[in-house]
Amino acid sequence: MRITINQIREMKLKGEKITMLTAYDYVTAKIVDEAGIPLILVGDSLGMVVLGYESTIPVTMEEMLHHTKAVMRGTKNALVVGDMPFMTYHISVEDALSNAGRFIQEGGCQAVKLEGGVDVAEKVRRIVQCGIPVMGHIGLTPQSINQLSGHRIQGKSPEAAARLLQDARALEEAGAFAVVLETMPTALSALITQKLNIPTIGIGAGNGCNGQVQVINDILGSFTDFVPKHTKQYAKLTDVIRKAVGDYYAEVKDGSFPTEKQSFKMDESILTDLG
Repeated sequence: MRITINQIREMKLKGEKITMLTAYDYVTAKIVDEAGIPLILVGDSLGMVVLGYESTIPVTMEEMLHHTKAVMRGTKNALVVGDMPFMTYHISVEDALSNAGRFIQEGGCQAVKLEGGVDVAEKVRRIVQCGIPVMGHIGLTPQSINQLSGHRIQGKSPEAAARLLQDARALEEAGAFAVVLETMPTALSALITQKLNIPTIGIGAGNGCNGQVQVINDILGSFTDFVPKHTKQYAKLTDVIRKAVGDYYAEVKDGSFPTEKQSFKMDESILTDLG
C-alpha cells in the first residue's frame, strides 16, 4: 500500500520529520523504496545528474515520463512525485492540466510538482480540482535560474521574505499538499513552516522545515561536477566505481579475468568431430 498525501500531512501534525529523495531509474528507486523513504521525487534535476545538461531547462516531458515510468516499476510503497519540466505549465491552465494528467495517466505517479507561488496558484488550483495532488516549490526555483541570476539565496531582504511567505500561502490556499522551500535562510523557512498548515520540505533551507529532500546523486557522491553547500555526502561512490572499473580494465588486459569461476564447462569430447 503506497503512502498517501493524507499520511504526509499527518506527519506534520505529529511532528514527524518527512524524508524525501530523488530517484530516476528502476534500480535506484527500488533501493530507496526498500529503505523506507516515504516520498520519491522524479526530479527534473535528472537533466544534469543523468542526462548531462547544464541546467534543468532542456528537460522535456518525454524524458520525464520515461524516467517516471522506470521509478514506478521499482517502487511499491513510496508516494512518487513527478516534476513538471520547464514550459509544460507556464503557458496556460489547459497546458498545465494536460501535462499534469500525463504524469498520472502515462507516468503512473501519484502527484506532480511545479515551481512558483502566486503566479502559478490558479494552475495549482485547477490541477487539484481535477483530482491530481500538487506539491509546490518556492525559493530558488531552478527553472527560473536565468531570471534569478544564478544560484542565489532567496528571501534575504524584508520584501523578498514577504513575497515568499505570500507565495507559500497562495500555494496552500490553492490546494497544494506540501511545498518545497529551496535555498533560503533557516529563520525564514522556519517562519513559513509555522505559518502553514501543509508540510514544508526543505533543500538548503535549514532544519526548521517539516522535512528534507536531496538529490540522491549528491548524497551518494556519484555526481561530482559540483557539490551543493546544502548536501552531505554519505558515500563517495565515484571513487568506488572508478576503482572497480579500473580493476576490471586491468584484469581483462592481463588475462586474469575471466577465471574458471566466471566460465562454463562442457564435455570437450563432443568437439572432436567439429574438426
